[in-house]
Amino acid sequence: MISMRDVSLRREDTQILDRINLEIRQGEHWVILGRNGSGKTTILEMLTGYLFPSEGRIKVIGNLYGECDVREVRKEIGYISPSLLEKLNLSDPVWEVVATGAYAFLRFYQEIPADVKEKALKLLHEMNLGKLSDHPLGTLSQGERKKVMLARSLMSDPKLLIMDEPCAGLDLYEREKMLAEVQRLGGRDITVIYVTHHVEEIMPVFTHIALIREGKLAGSGPKREVLNDEMIKQTYDIPVRIDWDGGRPWIKVVSGG
Repeated sequence: MISMRDVSLRREDTQILDRINLEIRQGEHWVILGRNGSGKTTILEMLTGYLFPSEGRIKVIGNLYGECDVREVRKEIGYISPSLLEKLNLSDPVWEVVATGAYAFLRFYQEIPADVKEKALKLLHEMNLGKLSDHPLGTLSQGERKKVMLARSLMSDPKLLIMDEPCAGLDLYEREKMLAEVQRLGGRDITVIYVTHHVEEIMPVFTHIALIREGKLAGSGPKREVLNDEMIKQTYDIPVRIDWDGGRPWIKVVSGG
């Protein structure tokens, strides 16, 4: 599904990524963890073809970047990011915002096919947002808007879904509602890559973890092997204890460590 081989990115005197090697297979669901500025979002921008490495090779859904039309590859990738939400028109009805995902539009300027509208409404009902389908996007809560973005990303039936901090800025209630939708993605034929700062957002659906520190891969593999006290300490420079409960990891900072 995804192969990054010796991927590096350098801008003038700054090394942003340093020889990243990562293999993600179909059916796996990955979480990328790391401190601010560690290179997480840069990796996502490379996977979607908006950035290209200074060195190395990137292959996504069978396409080698540099030898393919990345615009065609993007049609098979769903992408949720704070910057995309900011570009949408808050006065548009929710169902129409979702429907734009079928064509990667930001807004419709022509008649919307009936089958596209029907699919958008179906996705909204699945996420318990059906009653809000005719409301302007701007009247929804932050959590509801992010669920709308998830529905929008699924309109094109992508093979790969990339989520960049989808729970950022949400309160506990809204976060757990959003994470419940993330967990439901396990029932779809899709590979998920999820970036977050928060270990407790790692739902049971996720199978693998990649830890990024200062542009380097600090560890990667099955979540129970990678997500341990020592690896988190090495990545964040903070002594912690990780406990698993309900298939989710919970983190506690060890005082005096």
